[in-house]
Amino acid sequence: QFQLVESGGGLVQPGGSLRLSCVASGFDLDYFALGWFRQAPGKPREGVSCITSTNTTSWYSDSVKGRFTISRDNAKATVILQMNSLKREDTAVYYCAADPAPHCSNYHYDGRYLTIWGQGTLVTVSS
Repeated sequence: QFQLVESGGGLVQPGGSLRLSCVASGFDLDYFALGWFRQAPGKPREGVSCITSTNTTSWYSDSVKGRFTISRDNAKATVILQMNSLKREDTAVYYCAADPAPHCSNYHYDGRYLTIWGQGTLVTVSS
């Protein structure tokens, strides 16, 4: 059974940092792209970042480029999203997702074609 479990969300002040983790179980990560989406209140879900199965290519949305860094450790079945210089507009529920594809294209929009999701972790950026 495919399972993704996120952790690391919380309350942080603007300009602060958070590190989100997603641990996978039930499938071989070597064949999956991994990444993150987020959904703010009243807004549609949007792709944030993705990293390919070979760890050679990563993608970031324009809104987080230069502030967020994605990494993965297949041996630990984990994908990490390091979020720095957080802004109020980063407030959202963040979801981890896995895609059995050799690219990150399915993370560029709302992830409607992806079927493996975590339960989400809330990130609140506020003073």
